[in-house]
Amino acid sequence: MRNRFVYTAAGLGVLLIALGIAGVLYRKHQGRDIRGNSTIEFVESEPKPVKEPPHVTWPMYGYDAARLRAPEGNNLRPPFRQFPVWTFRGRSLLEFPPVIAYGRIYIVNNPGTVFAVSESRGKLLWQYRSHRCAAASPAVGQHLVFVSLLNKPPCNAANGADGKVIAFDAETGRIRWQRTIGPSESSPLLAGNLVIVGDWSHNVSAFAAATGKLRWRFHAGGLIKGAIALAGNRVYFGSYDTHVYALNVRTGKQVWRASSQPRIGRTGTFYANPAVAYGRVYIGATDGKMYSFGATSGKLRWSNGTGNFIYSSAAVWRRNVLVGSYDGSFYSFDAATGDVRWRFGAGGKISGSPTVINGVVYFSTLNGKTFGLDVRNGHKLWSYPTGQYAAVIASHYRIYLVGFSKLYALIERHPAKRSARKHAKGSS
Repeated sequence: MRNRFVYTAAGLGVLLIALGIAGVLYRKHQGRDIRGNSTIEFVESEPKPVKEPPHVTWPMYGYDAARLRAPEGNNLRPPFRQFPVWTFRGRSLLEFPPVIAYGRIYIVNNPGTVFAVSESRGKLLWQYRSHRCAAASPAVGQHLVFVSLLNKPPCNAANGADGKVIAFDAETGRIRWQRTIGPSESSPLLAGNLVIVGDWSHNVSAFAAATGKLRWRFHAGGLIKGAIALAGNRVYFGSYDTHVYALNVRTGKQVWRASSQPRIGRTGTFYANPAVAYGRVYIGATDGKMYSFGATSGKLRWSNGTGNFIYSSAAVWRRNVLVGSYDGSFYSFDAATGDVRWRFGAGGKISGSPTVINGVVYFSTLNGKTFGLDVRNGHKLWSYPTGQYAAVIASHYRIYLVGFSKLYALIERHPAKRSARKHAKGSS
């Protein structure tokens, strides 16, 4: 009888071990990289160029509502002069890049001071001290500047804290309206007559841009830290509940919800914001993977892993999905298949998001260096000995590079030569 009990117990032990191994293998199979193709839910045509509103040069984080980070029609190319035209001191960490409109540059530092700076001379025109923490870029339009803010210090105190979204007069800095939301590090999305932000209270809120009246609110399953992206009549965002959501932009109703892949250990959450192009949604996760979901269906179309977290939001340009990883490398993925087109070892962790200008992708590393790479092959074209989180934005005659606490205005080293080449090409 005793032997039978021992044999039964041993058999159960073997069965449990076998089930455990099978579970691990299944989990590993579920979390494998998936290769995509261009025949399913992929649109070959390039995204249409964005037409900025009058006197608006760089409207929001990621440049456009789809968050592609790749303005068309800008001819700036490196090398740029080593010494800036002007330098603006932000007094503290400048984690997120500025926006440009009405001859002004608008930027927010980590302690929540909003600055309006003259684009031509780098002189301070107005400022607003919110006495709140901040980790987002502004958005600008309709002669208003929209800013989302976190809680009052300490910055990591999420429980019971609130945040703000504020609309300032772009010229004077006077507050036109403000609303209390959860602590927010979601750079505002300007979508027609709506301003849309996410927050730590798991909410996405849409306000009337002119008045601040709440139009709709959606409650997700986790913190929302990234910016919201827009394509067509849908908005897209990732959450710390391991899901990506698509909502109807007019009503805030959920259209679909997708997930990061199950894996051994912690499932990936989404800090980055999505970029939407080619009928796909591209977003990186804390599991180190870059994901592509169908924008219409929400189905996973490809996934490809890097060696560490992806906090960076991707730039998308000419079928390249460009993103940095905490593994110290910068990647170009094929937009249709997810194959790695090239990889560049940057020698430092990459947290901030890249920008593509005239076929050159710019990004910064946490060890304080900014690179400009040829998008076609990943070859280094230029570097600058400062930078941290954000990289660059641009007007048609300057790039603006964000250091740890300073903003630099840089011009081409040989602008006259570029003008001569352009003139010669037009005369041929």
